[in-house]
Formats: sequence, structure tokens, C-alpha cells
Amino acid sequence: MSNEKSPFIVEGKLSDNERLKNESRHLRGTIEEDLKDGLTGGFNGDNFQLIRFHGMYQQDDRDIRAERSKQKLEPLHNVMLRARLPGGVITPQQWLVIDKFAEDHSLYGSIRLTTRQTFQFHGVLKPDVKLMHQTLNKAGIDSIATAGDVNRNVLCTSNPVESELHLEAWEWAKKISEHLLPKTRAYAEIWLDGEKVESTEDNVEPILGDTYLPRKFKTTVVIPPQNDVDVHANDLNFVAIAENGKLVGFNVLVGGGLAMTHGDTSTYPRKASEFGFVALKDTLAVAEAVVTTQRDWGNRVNRKNAKTKYTLERVGVDNFKAEVEKRAGIQFAETRPYTFTSRGDRFGWVEGIDGKLHLTLFIENGRILDYPGKPLKTGCAEIAKVHQGDFRLTANQNLIIAGVPADQKETIDKLAREYGLIAPSVSNQRLDSMACVSLPTCPLAMAEAERYLPDTVTELEGLLKKHGVESDSIIFRVTGCPNGCGRAMLAEVGLVGKGPGKYNLHLGGNREGTRIPRMYRENISHEEIMTILDELIGQWSAKRDTDEGFGDFLIRTEVIKPVVDSARDFYD
Repeated sequence: MSNEKSPFIVEGKLSDNERLKNESRHLRGTIEEDLKDGLTGGFNGDNFQLIRFHGMYQQDDRDIRAERSKQKLEPLHNVMLRARLPGGVITPQQWLVIDKFAEDHSLYGSIRLTTRQTFQFHGVLKPDVKLMHQTLNKAGIDSIATAGDVNRNVLCTSNPVESELHLEAWEWAKKISEHLLPKTRAYAEIWLDGEKVESTEDNVEPILGDTYLPRKFKTTVVIPPQNDVDVHANDLNFVAIAENGKLVGFNVLVGGGLAMTHGDTSTYPRKASEFGFVALKDTLAVAEAVVTTQRDWGNRVNRKNAKTKYTLERVGVDNFKAEVEKRAGIQFAETRPYTFTSRGDRFGWVEGIDGKLHLTLFIENGRILDYPGKPLKTGCAEIAKVHQGDFRLTANQNLIIAGVPADQKETIDKLAREYGLIAPSVSNQRLDSMACVSLPTCPLAMAEAERYLPDTVTELEGLLKKHGVESDSIIFRVTGCPNGCGRAMLAEVGLVGKGPGKYNLHLGGNREGTRIPRMYRENISHEEIMTILDELIGQWSAKRDTDEGFGDFLIRTEVIKPVVDSARDFYD
């Protein structure tokens, strides 16, 4: 590390993950040997963690875990793979490849669109894992660094309307992703039989370091006024600043993050801090400087306090910013004015400035599967067979059929309606609701999320109708544990799983995603949640100001105190 004598390095016994990374031979471990072990469907020892750096998590179906145990069988081990798709752009040809693999080689047959603007395969058994990577590689896709202590998939605002600006921003998202990738050849050696690929040629890690980052790291590129990537959920954010429709630079925000640990007040959600404006030419240098500063100053002793947000809180924003300026050889200019007005996707057909048409499809929970009477997966594949543009996955788990020529609109629209991808009517409330995967596959899940959401939204719709505000909506999110994947800590109403059938209820975020909600009730049941929301929605309907959002109303009427400044007052 370049800064070993810095007073900002945390002293003490390193966490075991640091040993694991140090001994991994640049992420190789003994994964290749493990693949040949037919005695277990899982990965052994350190490899359980190391496969994350290759974009995979080992999971099992928790619904059948107890039954398998009774039969003296090990859990049904399988892997979830998360692809690397900077900005969420994928071609129709690539879509057909992932559609077929999900159908033929996953336990669930689905494609899961995620809040990280990419797709996941769930339920791939160990004999098919290498085939999965090789299949994706042939299609021009990989899963390098989509998990583990590295910079993960780089998000970019899904903005097909302002196509020229989006193209520039997306290009920067790709450049940032490539620049911050691990340089080890481990991925190519293990999964691609040693085939050299451009992003993994060197066997050293000049940016990430030989023991990689202290913790996971998330980066976004966002185009105001849409905050669809939720900048305050991420370690590093580049807010696009345009003049006359052309990108001129970025405002840089650092140190956001939503994860916490139940019962541990040293952990908390935190909004990102404004560092200032940088010109385009300095973008990669700043990205590298933020990452290397976090690499060198981040907490490698206590993983619960290892993310960038805690480094900023510990060393001070000004000190961290000054170190970034020093390493990047720049001075941040004053932050340029920008405003976020919304963060939802723009559903239905819209026309871009280039005359191309774009269809945004609502995919509840991001789960693309053939349901009875609603064969979404088949429908997407049929569209991919004729579509001349591209697909864009959004950070809200939805799908955009982008770049449709005017003479193809009728064909695409007909297919989308035929296969249930365009529903007769979807409420604003359902469009503004989101959940993480949670049970049965996520090992961290404490309560239901994806399977809990649809019926709960139906009840919420009923409450809105009861109080005469059915055309309005509340930003509503559910996450099965406090790890933050469903971004509940930026919702107006956020539920965080505490145990089977129990949630912590958080209130007071806003529509724009710039305020963290505070816990209102702890460890309560669904029935208790609905009773509370019934009363509060009634008050909102009767007493709100014109167009006042639910979260803003709760703050103004002092139902709950706002979380301000540092998120340390989250527990006050």
C-alpha cells in the first residue's frame, strides 16, 4: 500500500477476510480443484468467499433445507451469478443467450433483474458453473467483480430520451468499470481455460491492491433530474453536468451506503458527501484516487465498519477529500447546481430526441419468468428475436426496449401485450414499490421480501383508495435483512426484515431519494404495519399540502424526526 504510515490506518488484528484475500493467489484459491470435487455440490473453505470475486454467491433453497436434512442430504447447494453490465445495456442477441441458459441450466428457469442494473441467474448447480461462464463469455458478457471486496457493476441512469447525453454518460460508466476492474488472470484461467481477455491480462493489482478493498464498493453515473440509481446508496457517484446538451464534467459524491447491522449502533446508513466538480478529463483519475484512498485508509480490522462511509466518518470528509485531490492531481471546483425531481422509471412509450422510440416495461420484483397467463420470459425472447435496438435494465428492476424504429413500434407493442409485458393497468403504487430477492435463496434473509411484496402492495393500494388518494403513491421498499439490497433506507416507507414475519418499519424518506428514513417501530408484524399505515395515510390524505409526498408530510407534521447531516443521528 502506498500510505502505510498514515495516521488514518486502523491498527489491530486483521479480519479473517484479509488473510483469505492475501492467501488467494490473486483470487485463484483452489477453485479449480473444488470444481472437480463431486462429493459436495458446494465450494469448500476459502473458496466459498472467493467465488464472490468471480461474480457468484453460494446459496441453497431454504424452503427445502429442513426436509433434505431429515433425508441426511446436504443442502441443495447452487450458485447465484450476477453479470457485469455497466449501465445495464444488453443486445437482443445476448438476451437470447441468457434466456436459453436460464431455461436449460437453472433450477428456477428465471432471469432476475436487480437493483444493480444487471441480471442474475439463480440456482445453477456446480457441474454447470463453468459452462455458465463460458456461455456468457462467448456472448461478450462476464461477471468479473460483481461481488466481493472490489468495485462492482457501475450503474448509469437509464435515459433513452436524451440519447446523446445518455450515450456519453454510459461510455463513462463503461470506462470507469474497466479502469477499476481486477487485473488478475484468475477469472480467465479458471472459467475460460486460460483464454486471455483484455480486462485480465496483468497479474498485479495497481489500483485494488494485492488484498483488494476492505469491503465492497459501488459506483454510479447519474443524469439529473432522474435519481433512478439512488446516489446516496453508493460509495462513489458521478453526477453528469451538461452544457448545451453536451457532457462537460461531473459533480462527485462520496461515501453513501445503506447497510447496517441489527443491534449494532456503530453501523448505520449514510448519505454521500459532495466533494465538488471535476472536468471530464479528470474522471478516471478521481475514480482511482477515491478507490485507492479507501483501499489504504479503510478499516481492515472490523468488516462491519469497513465501507467508505465509515472511513469518511472516522477520518473526516475534508481529510478524505484532500487525499483524493492529492492522489488525482486535481482540485475539486465548486459543485455545479443540479436538482433531482424523481427516481422512478418512465413507463410506456416515449420518443427520444433522435426520433427512436423506447418502451419501458414494469417487471414486478425484476423476476422474468413464465407465469400462468403471463409468459413474461417467452415474451422477452420473442421481442429479442425481432428487436433492432437494445435492451436496458434499470436500477429499479425494470426493462427498457430501447431504440425502436417508428415502423417497428406496432410489432413490439403487440408482442408486449400478447405476453403480458404490458398489463391492462398497473397502479402508481405498484410502480413505486420494490423488494430484494430474500427467501428462499438468500442466505442472509431474515424475513420475506420478493414473495411478500405483491400482496402487500395490493393491501397498500386498498389503503390509498380507502382514503381517496389512489392515484398517488408512496415510495415503498422491502428488504429481507439490513444489508440494504432493496434500498429500503431511501424509501418513504421502508421495511427491513428482523425475523420470520417481523420487520422494522422506517418512515420519513422522500420521493427524490435524498433523505434517509428513521425507524418508527421495531420488530412488528404485517398486521401492525398495515394498521399504522392506515392511520398515517388517513392523516396524509386529510392534512397534506398540495402535492406533498408522504415522507415530507410525516416530517412536516413531526410524526417522525428527519435524519440530518451525518447518519449517526439515525439512532437519536
